[in-house]
Amino acid sequence: MRPVRTAFAGALLGTLAVLAGCGQSGSSAPSSPAPSSARSADASSTASQAGFPVTVEAANGKVTLAKKPERIVSLSATHTETLFAIGAGPQVIAVDDQSNHPPQAPKTALSGFKPNVEAIVAQKPDLVIVSDDIDKIVGELGKLNVPVLQEPAPAKLEDAYDEIADLGAATGNQAKAEEIVAGMKAKLGELAAAAPKGPKLTYYHELDQTPYAATSGTFIGQIYGLFGLTNIADKAPDAAGGYPKLSAEFVAQADPDLIFLADVKCCGQSKDTLAKRPGWQKLSAIEDDQVVQLDDDIASRWGPRVVDLAESIGAAVTKAAGS
Repeated sequence: MRPVRTAFAGALLGTLAVLAGCGQSGSSAPSSPAPSSARSADASSTASQAGFPVTVEAANGKVTLAKKPERIVSLSATHTETLFAIGAGPQVIAVDDQSNHPPQAPKTALSGFKPNVEAIVAQKPDLVIVSDDIDKIVGELGKLNVPVLQEPAPAKLEDAYDEIADLGAATGNQAKAEEIVAGMKAKLGELAAAAPKGPKLTYYHELDQTPYAATSGTFIGQIYGLFGLTNIADKAPDAAGGYPKLSAEFVAQADPDLIFLADVKCCGQSKDTLAKRPGWQKLSAIEDDQVVQLDDDIASRWGPRVVDLAESIGAAVTKAAGS
């Protein structure tokens, strides 16, 4: 891999060569009017830059983009999904190794967990989007004048909506981003309104088979809260920032009406594997077939597919209430 300075030097030399070529053309000859196709291209370019420069307030402060980014690198699977949903897909030239949706996303070996400055800069991005400032990647890219938006995992739904709006503004796709957010709010409202209004059901959301769970105070907990469910993890002795590690005995004693598994694709968890855990065979959720296998990716991301997660929860609640 070429050193960062070499990559920039090559780009600079190319630019100087173009400028030199322009300077060699004589200035004595009168200039001809630009052909109509060129004028159309200029008009199109001007239109595409409408709204810029724009300043977006992200977790890393106010970020100003002088023009619409055309070489976006996403180091967050959630933000990759959002970028394509809001119409910024054609502007995305590289995504990290965890970005698996949509299928057409330009997946690379770039890592959001171990970001490599040289590898990122080699993509010649005009905007990099991250969830976390791992290894001070935001500052390191800033030293090289690469604009970065840091949009971390949200604490509540409104934060997720704000991040989608931020990406819309930063990429010149604000109208579509607003449309996506409005659609999410409307659909989540419909799903919540359609939820059965009977006795409150209890649930357990499993992040992994350790088992770690999520309380009602987390982003994921708020999604479940839309359906009036009671979270058994809220009574855990150590909430651990909203993600407590529960004992098998704790879950067995709580005996939740519903169990949602977010460790299916990664770890092969199912009703059958849960039944083999000490003291879990007789859990109500297992005996009543109320164990829901979620899509790990959808359950761990906070982009537009949050609606898909809510639909899965709503269907499970309806089934449980009718049984």
